[in-house]
Parts: sequence; structure tokens; C-alpha cells
Amino acid sequence: MFFSLSTPILVLVLTVIIMGSAVAGLLVGRSHGHRESNEREFFSVLQGTLLGFMALILAFGLSLALGRYESRRVAVVDDANTIGTTYLRAQTLPEPFRSEAMALLVRYTDSESDLTVARPGSDASREIVAQGSALQGRLWALATEAVQAQPQATAPRLYEESLNDMIDQQTVRVAGLSNHVPGEVLLLEVIGAAAAMFLLGLHLGALGRSFLPVLLAAALVTMLMFVTFDLDRPTRGFIEIPDSALQTLRSSMDQQPVPDAPD
Repeated sequence: MFFSLSTPILVLVLTVIIMGSAVAGLLVGRSHGHRESNEREFFSVLQGTLLGFMALILAFGLSLALGRYESRRVAVVDDANTIGTTYLRAQTLPEPFRSEAMALLVRYTDSESDLTVARPGSDASREIVAQGSALQGRLWALATEAVQAQPQATAPRLYEESLNDMIDQQTVRVAGLSNHVPGEVLLLEVIGAAAAMFLLGLHLGALGRSFLPVLLAAALVTMLMFVTFDLDRPTRGFIEIPDSALQTLRSSMDQQPVPDAPD
């Protein structure tokens, strides 16, 4: 649900819910400021309990989002490493397999770079994955032909091994892009934070406090929740997954000369 929202809409929704709850609680607390001290004490205890619960849920959600972000970042690096290894081993293949395999790997690297900026689950993302799969199919066919042409040679078999790792790594990367924090956890964060901010405003309003402390607390909670959501929105928000490893690999492909094929 939250993943489908654009960044400005997500910020607006979180701000309205969290800060609106805090202001509403403050207004209700001020209108009932004449309540007995023991009743105010009850709301104070309840507010403290909910604030502790909110902190626990926010920390849990942030840890889940950070774990998934780190997995996606590592997957890009591993993707670049497996492509680079395959590209180097392709240089040891005999012609005509070598030239075609290296050219296909250059196109495949471009395709994997495009995957970094495509929204997961979109038509563009599916098209990029399909293009990559088609290139993988052709590369595997070349590897099979190279092994059949030199069944006793080591180079084609090493190339085939690294190509298999490269294909597997794309599956890991695509799966990671679609692996989000469960929507139920994020919804629980929003509900818990809204309830805690309402009771905080209610307590401070009953004590006759100003709007500023409540608004500052609500703003901090809103920012923390947005960071959690943004970490779990690859290609959608401000926190992006770096693809410098793929860009560096692509540059090295342009600069690296193709050696002569071994005898």
C-alpha cells in the first residue's frame, strides 16, 4: 500500500496522520484541562506505555528496512563481481565464441545498470529482466557450444561455471528488489505512532503546555518513519541503491583490450 505512493504523497500522508494526531490530542487535552489529577495521571501512564511501544515498533521496522536495503546494496556488488568474472573468463574462450560472448556481456551489464533505476514490478522492470534473460539464454548457448567444441579444455568449463553464478545472482537481485517490509508492520507503526502522539498531546494539553514540544516530537517521529519507508522503496525515494560497482565495471569493459585467443 505505502510502496505505491509517490514520495510527496507519502510525506504528506505521514505528516497529516502523525502531526494531526498530536494536535488533536493537544486540543482535546486543553478542553478537558479541569479533570482530576488522578485522571491526568492515568493518561500520563498510558501515554508513557504507548510511547515505549511506539519506540519498539519503530526500531523493529527500521531494522527490517535497513536489513533489506543492505541486502539490495550487496546484491548489486555481487552482480557486478559475477559479471566481471564471467567477462574475464570469456576472454579465454576460442573464437568465435570469445568476441560474441564479450559483446553480449557488455549489453548485459547495461541491462543490469538499467535495473537499478527501474521501479520493481513495473512494465519497464519486467522488460529489463526479460532482456537480461534473453541475453543469458544466448550466453549459455555459447557456453554449451564452447564446451562441446573443446570438451577437454579448462577455459570453457570455468566460463560456464561463472556464467551460472551470474545467472543465479540476477535472480537474487530481482527477488531482493521485491522483498519489502510487510505492510502489516508498517501499518502498525503508523497506528501506534498516531495513538502515542495523540496521548502525548492529550497529556501536555491537560497540563496547559504549548504546541511547540508536541509539534517537535511529532516532526521527529514523522521523519523517522519516512526514513524507514524510504529505505524500503528502491528507486522510488531519496535513499537510492548505489550502482557504482556496475558503472565501474562498464567503464573497465570499454578500456580493457581484448587479448589474443589462446592456442
